Amino acid sequence: MSDRRASSDAVMEKTAASRPPLWLTAGPGIFLLLWSLGFPVAKIATGYVDPMLLLALRFLCVLAVLLPLALWLRPPLPKRRADWGHLIVTGFLLQTLYFGLSWSSFAFHASAGTVALIVSLQPVLVALAAPAMVGEVISRRRWLGFMLGLVGAVIVIMGRSAVEATSIPGLLCAFGALLGITSATLYEKRFGVSHHPVTSNLIQYATGLITTLPLAVLFGQLDADFNGVVVASLAYLVIGNSLIAITLLLAMIRRGEASRVSALFYLVPPCAALLAWLMLGEAMPLLAWLGMAVAAVGVALVRPGQRG
Repeated sequence: MSDRRASSDAVMEKTAASRPPLWLTAGPGIFLLLWSLGFPVAKIATGYVDPMLLLALRFLCVLAVLLPLALWLRPPLPKRRADWGHLIVTGFLLQTLYFGLSWSSFAFHASAGTVALIVSLQPVLVALAAPAMVGEVISRRRWLGFMLGLVGAVIVIMGRSAVEATSIPGLLCAFGALLGITSATLYEKRFGVSHHPVTSNLIQYATGLITTLPLAVLFGQLDADFNGVVVASLAYLVIGNSLIAITLLLAMIRRGEASRVSALFYLVPPCAALLAWLMLGEAMPLLAWLGMAVAAVGVALVRPGQRG
């Protein structure tokens, strides 16, 4: 009897050990909401503040939160020079290129929905590059999911084109942001090493501030209207979009395959467009809703944890 009980306990312990942690199970949904909300919030804020100045202020506020936390917790620093370099490169690709170009596209009158749609093509680029760069094997089922997501994104763009005009500079900035976050995802997957979240965030946001502040001074407009809307928007971009969402994204990338985690971005356009419709009044034609449904089917085929 004791042997049977011991065997049963061993099976239960093994099952519990193989079960993913709660944060990883709930992580995709939390990340999706926080990330999607960042598009309309940033669009609102850039109507009052130059995007590069806003980005520099965001980094400064994040560092103001992280520095006292680092002094209190005293998290371990990277031991190797290469680890410092990897964190700096990831920080530049993600914070400076991705966010800098995304927010600059808003200054060129690109809508929150359009920018979200363009950067949602990231999973396709990751899927094409992942086999060569990080050794992942992309199955037929997952390729089907990627293609459905891409088709859904195109349908949404077509549906919105009847009610929205986007400038060429805005589109170019958005596609540059797409390359930035795709590069950051692949680089983090291949070279990223697990560090204390305070340490990795501190280094990456410091990199963002150092590389963004000169651009804001040289090319941006330093005069801004710091009203209640800007303060509230900045507070969300610091806490929700920076401290929580980015930490969660990098943690999920390290725990799962880069292409499957990237598939979450197919759900960002419908969420961002819905929030932009509610918050900014951006039009949502019927064809766009159809495209969002197609994209949702695509992400269901390649969602984190799906096999095959």
